[in-house]
Amino acid sequence: MSKLNKRVLQQSYQQFQQVFWRYPDRVFALRATFSMGVLSIPFIIAGLPFYGVTLALGALAGALSETDDHPKGRVKALAITILSFFISSFAVGLLYDHPILLGTGFVLSTIVFILLGGIGERYRAITFGSVLIGIYAMLGIEISPAWYWQAVLLPLGALFHGGLTLLFLFLDPWRLLDKQMATGFRALSGYLEKKALLFPSKKQEQAALNKDLSLLNITVVNSLEKILAVLNNYGRELKDQELLRPYLQRFMLLQSLHERAASSHERHDKLSDTKENLEVMEGLGEMLHQLAHATQQLAESMLTGVHYHHPPALEWISQAVEDKLKKLDSTRTQPLILLHHNLHRSHLSLKNLDDQEEGTSIPKLRKDRERPMEKLRQLLSFKHPRMRYALRLSLSFLIGYILVKTFHLDKGAWVMLTSMFVSQITYSDTRRRLFQRVLGTATGVVLGALLLQAFTNTAAQVILMLVSSAAFFYWLHKRYSIAVIFITTFVICAFNIIAKDGGINIMIPRLTDTLLGASLSFLTIRFLWPGWQYRRMPELIAKALQKNMDYLQAVVTEYEKPSTDDLAYRIARRDAHLADNELAQAWNSMRQEPKSKQKLMQHAFTLTFLNHALLSHISALGAHRESNLVAIKNLQEISRQITEVLNKAGNYLLNREQQIPDDISPLLLNLQKQIVSTGSGLKKQNLRIIYNIADTASKIIRELDETWDVR
Repeated sequence: MSKLNKRVLQQSYQQFQQVFWRYPDRVFALRATFSMGVLSIPFIIAGLPFYGVTLALGALAGALSETDDHPKGRVKALAITILSFFISSFAVGLLYDHPILLGTGFVLSTIVFILLGGIGERYRAITFGSVLIGIYAMLGIEISPAWYWQAVLLPLGALFHGGLTLLFLFLDPWRLLDKQMATGFRALSGYLEKKALLFPSKKQEQAALNKDLSLLNITVVNSLEKILAVLNNYGRELKDQELLRPYLQRFMLLQSLHERAASSHERHDKLSDTKENLEVMEGLGEMLHQLAHATQQLAESMLTGVHYHHPPALEWISQAVEDKLKKLDSTRTQPLILLHHNLHRSHLSLKNLDDQEEGTSIPKLRKDRERPMEKLRQLLSFKHPRMRYALRLSLSFLIGYILVKTFHLDKGAWVMLTSMFVSQITYSDTRRRLFQRVLGTATGVVLGALLLQAFTNTAAQVILMLVSSAAFFYWLHKRYSIAVIFITTFVICAFNIIAKDGGINIMIPRLTDTLLGASLSFLTIRFLWPGWQYRRMPELIAKALQKNMDYLQAVVTEYEKPSTDDLAYRIARRDAHLADNELAQAWNSMRQEPKSKQKLMQHAFTLTFLNHALLSHISALGAHRESNLVAIKNLQEISRQITEVLNKAGNYLLNREQQIPDDISPLLLNLQKQIVSTGSGLKKQNLRIIYNIADTASKIIRELDETWDVR
């Protein structure tokens, strides 16, 4: 083979590798489908379809139970998974002829598994798979050659898939971290792309854009939490923490970029009040667009291993904006100057992301100090949402099981299977899943019937089954409603292969059982601890205000006495964003609840928006803490007055016997005087940011005084 041909083949292979690894969802779908195909096809060819399909179901459950662990931790998780799968499927086979014992054991074990899943993400995935395996065992027990075969085949299928995944992980141990990091940078890219629409924007457009940004911020913060969990998992398994340094530095970069992206300096329509300012705003919008593109490129770089190339357009756009600002009156463009400074620092951080100083200490992370037993004890309270979820789900299972046995429903275990996938911790999530599950199943049943009529030979149905599984895994974390369609066609094809036309015969029972299981899930959460969000709002708002106070104090401390280790600062920032996320999610959930339960919804939205605005202004102050700014007079006193008012507001929400806190107009007037008497520069702009923080706190007080009356 000539050197030219070798080079062409090598380039083709590299291009294929880059495309293959760029999309983790496709890799996951292909790996799971490969496992299921390898396990099922030989047995189907040999005329033993039950064994092949059961092994494939075990692999499917094993794929759904995967945890984001270091390879060493994954080995431990796989061992626990296989043991749990064996116990669950063995118990179903052993007790099947004793329906009372089986039903009782299944309901009680569900409560135990759900509570154990609350200890951590690793246990949540494993226990979910264990309950799923128990239902799969109920579905297949009637066609099993012997009662014990499923207890052998289902864990073996999961073991094969787990072994294949471990092989990939040992070949590339950092793959999981790369994937989670890339997910975080992609989420930030989406946030930056949306925020670019604010530059410039009209006042009437900003409410909808800010609402979208608040929801996108939830995705970014959740991604940061997942990255933190995986980093801690790797840290527990590695003896040499130095190996984690590059990932810790990327994590710090992502946090820093997020803080700058989430910051807010002034209302965007006020910044576009002149033609010259409008041109600058358009330039800043283009910078945000290019930063979104850069973070997307960095994500792809981490997935594919291709070196990150910083977009050169960012350099000249930033320079063009700076040149334009120099030509304008600096007394009127200070907010724009600070905005440009903020985005320029993000540009430099990405441009020099690999230029780390030698000898710097490894960044520290907040570690979860709570032991598993301590977490489990907290879950045992009847007020805990997960305990209530466990009781609701087990009650759905109990009622469904009684109905199945009483009316001898064909393939009745699908009632429990539907209840498991539809039931969620909150009413809004359950309601959303209900429609997705019912519509997806109905579509899948019709599609499955048509496909089975078109493809009558076994080979075509095996291909259809595997294509359905690949589509299910691909859409699982993207569009659940589409994933349901393909898991329905998968199950119909699988049983058709086993029972020879069984797929056609089970279509109507499948749809009936789906409607029954979904109805049970909806009724249990509608009437048993629905957890209406309006009842939680006072506590959530008070918590969010408290975390913002802590964040503000951490920023002020960094201004007055910068620390070499900013762990405490990063913890305060993280807690503030998590509390803001929880509040935004609660408001979003309230929109899905019955109209009668949407009490003071507009005012809840206003307070949620104001809290997010407060967090954005504090983030703006925090984003400039490293700029060597001159000291601001009485900064601690100003911070104390703001936090005192917010603290009283939180106490008022939790205890109505206290009076609404006084207005802070004197502080606002004092800040206005300082702004007027201060010459143009970064100090003046930081005073404006502090004024915005105080002004937002004042708006929160007015909103509470005028409208908030939820008990």
